[in-house]
Amino acid sequence: MELRHLRYFVAVAEELHFGRAAERLGLAQPPLSQQIKALERETGVTLFYRTKRRVELTAAGEIFLDESRKILARADHAVLAARRAARGEIGKLVVGFVSSAVYGKVTSIFRIMQVEYPDVSLLLQDLSSVEQVEAMKAFRLDVGLVRHPVETGDSLITRVIWREPLVVVLPKNHRLARRKRIATKELAEESFLLVDAPGFHDQLVRICALAGFSPRIVQQARSTPTIVNLVAGDMGISIVPASLRNLHRQGVTYRSIEPPVPTIELAVMWRKNDRSPALNSFLQIVWRVAGLQAPP
Repeated sequence: MELRHLRYFVAVAEELHFGRAAERLGLAQPPLSQQIKALERETGVTLFYRTKRRVELTAAGEIFLDESRKILARADHAVLAARRAARGEIGKLVVGFVSSAVYGKVTSIFRIMQVEYPDVSLLLQDLSSVEQVEAMKAFRLDVGLVRHPVETGDSLITRVIWREPLVVVLPKNHRLARRKRIATKELAEESFLLVDAPGFHDQLVRICALAGFSPRIVQQARSTPTIVNLVAGDMGISIVPASLRNLHRQGVTYRSIEPPVPTIELAVMWRKNDRSPALNSFLQIVWRVAGLQAPP
């Protein structure tokens, strides 16, 4: 039994006239009658009472009509769902992100994705850049938002989506807290707090080296928000992305760095051979929010 046989049956059952049903289906009447007879032979029941003047459904035909409509509706739904999946309108994406990124434009990406593709389920995971690379290679992540540069190997693609300046975060009562801008060399005697990530460590060392000193790192933490909380506890100072100003934590103040102002990069990362339509939809929103052209 094929779906077309059910469609033929439903047309005849709704029209209760073989001629009108054949016209509706774009068929000749004799082949339609033959198909209905073949369907009755296959099901082993009489679906229609036929006379010269009228066609009526049998009791079995009434039940078969109800079930046929359900099957055809499910089939139509399956086709529609498949087409929507092919357009990236439904599905699931596991998205990794570094914690500091959520204070910038990253949340806009998530929000737009939910509005424009409400049937794509986003599963968000707060992971360091290195953890995201490992998860991506193990197929536990579909896309990641990482601090750049990060070692990815040949199987992953990364593209920088924006850069932002770094700022100094100080305890509210710090001697430099009243300054609008701070020269990096003025931090030479400070105790530094640092996110436990290779990219941050290397960048801090470079920034301080250009100012003529090596940073004294006294504490490390997994996330930038944790670093800010430690600064509030007067445990030291740190250098963080400027978007962390949106983390309104009592007891700290953020101050710009005198030029040349160091910057930090955020990149989107995905598997090279991933053809997922849902991933493509996500990336299109990333390019739009970042103001970038989609890569070829």
